[in-house]
Amino acid sequence: MTTAQRDVPCTALVNHSPRPILAPLTTIEAELRRLLDDESVLPGDTAAYLSDETETRGVHGRADAVCRPADAEAAAAVVAWCYDRDVPIVPRGGGTGYAGGSVPIEGGVVVSLERLDRVRRFDPLLWRIQVEAGVTTARLHRLARESGLYFPPDPGAAEQSHVGGNVATNAGGPHAFKYGVTGAWVTGLEAVVAPGELVAFGGPIRKDVAGYDLRAALVGSEGTLGLVTAAWLRLVPAPEAACPVVGFYPDARSGCAAIEAVLGNGLLVAALEFLDEGALAAAGAALGGVPADARFMVLAEADGERAEAERLQAAAAEVLGVGAVQVIAPTDPGEIARIWRWRDGVSIAVSAQRGGKVSEDIVVPLDRLLEAIERTWEIGHRHALPSCSWGHAGDGNLHSTFMIEPGSADELERARAASEELFALAVELGGSISGEHGLGYVKSGHLARQWSPRALALHHELKRAFDPKGLFNPGKKT
Repeated sequence: MTTAQRDVPCTALVNHSPRPILAPLTTIEAELRRLLDDESVLPGDTAAYLSDETETRGVHGRADAVCRPADAEAAAAVVAWCYDRDVPIVPRGGGTGYAGGSVPIEGGVVVSLERLDRVRRFDPLLWRIQVEAGVTTARLHRLARESGLYFPPDPGAAEQSHVGGNVATNAGGPHAFKYGVTGAWVTGLEAVVAPGELVAFGGPIRKDVAGYDLRAALVGSEGTLGLVTAAWLRLVPAPEAACPVVGFYPDARSGCAAIEAVLGNGLLVAALEFLDEGALAAAGAALGGVPADARFMVLAEADGERAEAERLQAAAAEVLGVGAVQVIAPTDPGEIARIWRWRDGVSIAVSAQRGGKVSEDIVVPLDRLLEAIERTWEIGHRHALPSCSWGHAGDGNLHSTFMIEPGSADELERARAASEELFALAVELGGSISGEHGLGYVKSGHLARQWSPRALALHHELKRAFDPKGLFNPGKKT
């Protein structure tokens, strides 16, 4: 049994089909080098491709080879080679995932799409772009902005995360509250599907109801149905202004009441974020300090034409001011940019408290947010682990987190048990076990908590229709 298999819950090992004994690593690597070239194939023990952001949780994989195809046709050739020989295929983007989705748990070939980084077509006057899977989120944002356009999905690690990975996990981010997750911006996909064919679903058109929405099936499939090589994305004109409001509160109850009041007053802000007491304690100093009696924080942002954004900012400040210790509404562009840089670093600040963390991205109905925050703390207390939560309040999406010491097997096991309780809590409150990170490997086997047996059976039947041999990212999204 591998280290990765010992380090994950037994529930994550269900539904794994037996794999045939693979050819020796040297044979697989050598044959793939003949298929492609030496630059495109790396040894299977290349460490950079065997883990993702779950590494501190003990999730490591093993591979028989790593392929870095230079184009979509080469990617299709690798998939065809693997499918013909019953070799597992593990697609990989930037490796920034939090669910072990790109970790090669069952060996096989890691197919990294980092070299598929071309912009195939950009039509700024038509508000659309086609990019390959390896284009980074930050580069896509810059390309759009340079033409006065906007691609709203903004998951973290923008300089490292790839468009293909964002599509595979249907990634979100703070501005998903107003603009939606990645899938809402995808009009077409190119993908390699079994047994190694390059196909297109949708395209540059904005409306298409001619068949089943197979494009949507691939979005969020975490590489288990096929390997996304390129995407058509729609864009919108960039908002003229973005004006944040920060509110500090004496407790979570008053902060959550303020969040609900934003919606109740019909304020369509672009982002609506929160930090609880523990997260604020970890990250507050980097913000420049917080009021001494603040135990909860809400960050909202109004965007649009400048006059409208400023009007909405003032309205949000008024609503968020009820019950607040302090409200600030900065207007200086540098200060606004600094606040969002700070928000991007909250996860790092929390990790730094003890050196590691186990963080889950559960979702609950907005009116159960307070209960989810309070019970996250209770679960952590029960397992003797410091805990906190922060995240996308408007979506009811919490990053419920347990802080651990790296290398402590006991604390890691307690954090896993705490996560099991979190998943049960999310379902109990009418929510979901994942909002934007996917199931990957660390949540494998937990979908049955949320779905009925028939729904789960349809899920597996869709997998078999796309991937009859079960070779695409085995052990994930189950």
